[in-house]
Formats: sequence, structure tokens, C-alpha cells
Amino acid sequence: MKDYIPELSEIRMVQRAPDGPLPFSETDKAYILSCLSDVEQAFGLNGFPGVQPEKITPKSLIRQLIEWWRTLEPTNEAQADAYGRMPGAIRLIDTVATWVEELEAARAGRGTQTI
Repeated sequence: MKDYIPELSEIRMVQRAPDGPLPFSETDKAYILSCLSDVEQAFGLNGFPGVQPEKITPKSLIRQLIEWWRTLEPTNEAQADAYGRMPGAIRLIDTVATWVEELEAARAGRGTQTI
């Protein structure tokens, strides 16, 4: 694994993701969990020992996927396939977390500010 320093955008994605559940569709949830499983199997990793995949918080999951995306180096086809799916899972978690954050801000009467 490579060393890496998280980028500001990655830090913000982790901070935005909640410790509680997000309203993923069943299809989205299945995609994210299959991506996690494929990476673990292809690289021989266990990111969350003793935790059922459905119990992993979005914050923990996005943090782990980002770290793997930035540090793993695929050496075979199975690893390359699993590695290539991680950005989609990361973006999906971040998109839903952003949507929930914006929805909560709108409900609280706080609009988002733009530059």
C-alpha cells in the first residue's frame, strides 16, 4: 500500500457522511456492499472485522473506500475490476449524504450559500 495524505475534498466527504443510516435504494445499497465485498476478496482485506456489512456506518465506509482507493495498487484483473468500482461507490455515498445535508438545511430554513 502507498502512503497518502488526504485531500480536502476527501476529508469533507468523510465529514459529511453520517454515523447513522442514509436512505439508499436497495439497488444502491447492493452496489456499495458488493463493491466492498469485491475489494476485500480481490485484495485479501477485511476492512470491518466482526461487523455485518449492513451495520457499517456511511462515514466509516466512505473513509475506508477512500483510503483503499488512494493506497491500493491492483496487480491482477480481479483487483483492477474491484478497484475500478470504488469511485462509483464513494460518489454514491457522498451524493446521498450531500442530498440529505441539503434537505435538512432547507427544512431548518437555512439556504446554502454560494460564492
